[in-house]
Formats: sequence, C-alpha cells, structure tokens
Amino acid sequence: MNDPMNDSWISIDEAAEYLGIKPVTLRTWIKKKKSIPAHKIGKQWKFKCSELDEWVKSGKSAIK
Repeated sequence: MNDPMNDSWISIDEAAEYLGIKPVTLRTWIKKKKSIPAHKIGKQWKFKCSELDEWVKSGKSAIK
C-alpha cells in the first residue's frame, strides 16, 4: 500500500485504463457527478490511484 505509484497523479486517459473503462465513460461520470475522486488542475482532470482504489472499494463506483 505504500507504493509511490499509488500516490502519483495520473491523467484521465491513464485513469480510464487503470479502471478498465474508456476515457469517454470517465468524462461522462465526472459530468454526472458520480462521486469519482477527480481533481481539476488547470484545464485537466487528474486522479490519484490510491483515491480511485478507495472509491472502487467503497462501492460508490457501482453502476445503479
């Protein structure tokens, strides 16, 4: 769990690949406020792998 990769910032494309989805799906989730842990830095969305892991573990990523 103390893997430095887990705390690095990744792009929307990398986050989509990490989650096994398409970037367009991730953008849709952000727009629909699906509680995904996304951070807007400048004009770009950034993510932390550790936050994405917690989001998935919490069950909030489940499609309703």
